[in-house]
Amino acid sequence: MEARDLRVSDAEREHVGELLQRAVGQGMLSLGEFTERMDTALAAKTRAELNVVLVDLPGIQLISEFTPPPYPDQPYVSRPAPPVPPVAHRSPAPPPGDVIRGRMSSVSRTGSWNVPPALEVNTRLSTVTLDFTRAVMTTQVVHVTIDDYASTISLVVPEEATVDLNGVETVGGSATNKVRTGPPIGPLHVVVRGKVRFGNVTAKHPFGTSIRRMFG
Repeated sequence: MEARDLRVSDAEREHVGELLQRAVGQGMLSLGEFTERMDTALAAKTRAELNVVLVDLPGIQLISEFTPPPYPDQPYVSRPAPPVPPVAHRSPAPPPGDVIRGRMSSVSRTGSWNVPPALEVNTRLSTVTLDFTRAVMTTQVVHVTIDDYASTISLVVPEEATVDLNGVETVGGSATNKVRTGPPIGPLHVVVRGKVRFGNVTAKHPFGTSIRRMFG
């Protein structure tokens, strides 16, 4: 069997995603082209299908005999991550937790769901909603680790909750905190870390909270 007909692994798809991300940073691809090619890469089953998204990019080493990155002949230089702003309170590293996965899908946790002390959100081109307003908590502090490409992630928390988004690194995306931050001072404190590539993560209160404050 030829190398081009071999099945590809998640690690190979992840590596191709990193190459496409760097190509956007070099101005070779637009954000729309990146999204289309990521769709193709995530759906690829063979190396031939995966190489289609790289073949017209100069200096790219196609996937033939895959080894874990970095490649010996890496055509791009990774840009350093932006520094995380100093904060008065730094939460400890999260313990291992449950994994929420999404691939071009819609994922939600709402109602009276059981929230573990730690959650991992591993998503690609998905819409994710984690609603903590009526959830069953086991700890005051919940750690959320994000590894995402081009998804929309919403964290909906009660009015008295606090959220720390200082540990989120964004590449062509955004991290927006619409609620109180800081150390855990109420019944729920959500600490978010990880990386968002061409997507966005938002912490917010339920719809209508600001209106209730005005007339409460």
